[in-house]
Amino acid sequence: MLVLAVDTSTPVVTSGLVRHGGEGDPAHITTVAVRLTDNPRAHAEILTPQILECLDEAGCTPADLDAIVVGVGPGPFTGLRVGMVTAAAFGDALGIPVHGVCSLDAIAEDAHSEAPDGGDLLVVTDARRREVYFARYDGTRGRVEGPDVRKPAEVPSAPSHRVAGSSQHTALFDLPAVPVYSPSPAGLVAAASADLCAGTIPEPLVPLYLRRPDAVATADRRT
Repeated sequence: MLVLAVDTSTPVVTSGLVRHGGEGDPAHITTVAVRLTDNPRAHAEILTPQILECLDEAGCTPADLDAIVVGVGPGPFTGLRVGMVTAAAFGDALGIPVHGVCSLDAIAEDAHSEAPDGGDLLVVTDARRREVYFARYDGTRGRVEGPDVRKPAEVPSAPSHRVAGSSQHTALFDLPAVPVYSPSPAGLVAAASADLCAGTIPEPLVPLYLRRPDAVATADRRT
């Protein structure tokens, strides 16, 4: 199964092609092509060209795709919407399923792959306003808390044994840092692996904003 994976929940614009299944293991994951661009102000301009570059590198066309996985946040309103709208548009045009996954889950999948025996994990990303998005995971990759948004001082390090995510914010916690800073295509697909293996019909895409957008209409500012 050839899967397109995209995420715009962080400053990094992520896109890639991933093979899911093979070698006798339906959950086997192999990265075919990947593009990562750290530019928080150019999600809309960069994402689709990156996807096309990945297809070209792999010698594939959009018609070769079997499914799409997209990070649904948590993340800033504008950036997050770009990835989800793009994924939905590709899925609708091609008639293929689009699976939404928590972007923090994808980072956790990458962190567990990087250091599988590291124990419980805290994942944090930049929520702006001097806050972080966070979630906790046990040693079996299960999410046990979050996603949520708080000030870093309100997120205790315990009971986690390590931290992953935005390097600027992982440094605020007294935990060993796993060098995984944003969702990778493989991590996104791993987070959706159970549904991909089961052929589950995806739920409608719902963004994890966790709070109201920074920009509001003038008429709404009094409410």
